[in-house]
Amino acid sequence: MTTEARTTIPPASGTAPWARAARGANLLGSDGRLGITIFEEVTALAQQHSAINLGQGFPDEDGPQEILEAARTAIAEGANQYAPGQGLAVLRSAIAAHQERFYGLHVDPQTEVIVSTGATESIAAAILAFAGPGDEVLTFEPFYDSYGAVIGLSGATHTTAPLRAPDFQPDAASLEAAFSERTRVVVVNNPHNPTGSVFARPALELIVQLAERYGAIIVTDEVYEHLTFGSRHLPIASLPGAAGRTLTISSAGKTFSVTGWKVGWLSGPAELVAQVRTVKTFLTYTSGTPFQGAVALGLGLPDDYFSSTAATLRKKRDLLGEGLRAAGFDVFEPQGTFFTVVDAAPLGIDDATDLARRLPSLIGVAAIPVAVFCHEEGADHTRSMLRFAFCKKFDVIEEGARRLATLRERV
Repeated sequence: MTTEARTTIPPASGTAPWARAARGANLLGSDGRLGITIFEEVTALAQQHSAINLGQGFPDEDGPQEILEAARTAIAEGANQYAPGQGLAVLRSAIAAHQERFYGLHVDPQTEVIVSTGATESIAAAILAFAGPGDEVLTFEPFYDSYGAVIGLSGATHTTAPLRAPDFQPDAASLEAAFSERTRVVVVNNPHNPTGSVFARPALELIVQLAERYGAIIVTDEVYEHLTFGSRHLPIASLPGAAGRTLTISSAGKTFSVTGWKVGWLSGPAELVAQVRTVKTFLTYTSGTPFQGAVALGLGLPDDYFSSTAATLRKKRDLLGEGLRAAGFDVFEPQGTFFTVVDAAPLGIDDATDLARRLPSLIGVAAIPVAVFCHEEGADHTRSMLRFAFCKKFDVIEEGARRLATLRERV
């Protein structure tokens, strides 16, 4: 791996904020026209051809009945007005207890936790709080598209360090080359969407060392923390030297199959949390009052809920993997998340974006090309890759796997 792998996407100077956000999320064409996301396009094609949509990463089953009932009860009992801007005390306390219980992290629920409208808002507020014109924000590539949009909105330069197949682990030389004296924030998505990788401890330790060397703030996206298959999640904030510069972000959506509730949270050093809260206050101020208490209940569920949820998801991963291998793909088995990445090159296909547009009509299955999670150079490296979601009912995955097994004879 050469150190030339670093890429930088400077903000479009003199453009409106919406255009910077669109450009950062790969939605702005070379002619300046605003396009639709590939998610919208593929979803429309899936609906048109009655295809099984394994493109978008949301479950098709509800979460635990006890937390659903808790939300219903809260609504019935009148918890329908603004929650405090910092979040309900019961949820902040539950978040602190969760961090202690699972990771041995001591968090003060009064000063070191805020509740947000999903993890997405926490990530946006953190980037907007600490990065602006002249700064660099570093992410790994491929990256979740909202990172690029918010970095563009902030006016900072988006730099990336590549994650390469087959293991999608950070490469030490490329990571070190991606940092600079201008690096203000490094966003660490672990477990990683879209690749499904779980970063090894040495990679996390290197991130901490480099962030300390360059004075950067670490912002984590750990929404898949409980959805790992074999490798236990290791929060970067738990590593030596990390706690004082790390903002840890997670949410309820993936863990409890309630993505529509949009309840997330951020924790970290009180001073940094207060600075993020200043921005977050003027984004949504607060949201999801009846859901916050229900999520607090969920975070206190017994250990076997979390382990059985991951075990069930692992079975779904394996089931889909069988169909993907039968289709002729090279399958990169994920260590966590909802997603499996495959390479279509063994089928003689080097344009996965074109294949994603054809799959709904070809075999009745929808997927997302990995290239859309990359800037131009990264898109070249992932040109033949697709991402499939396995967070669906078993019968849906079984039928999807059956249809996928027919692909080799149809392309």
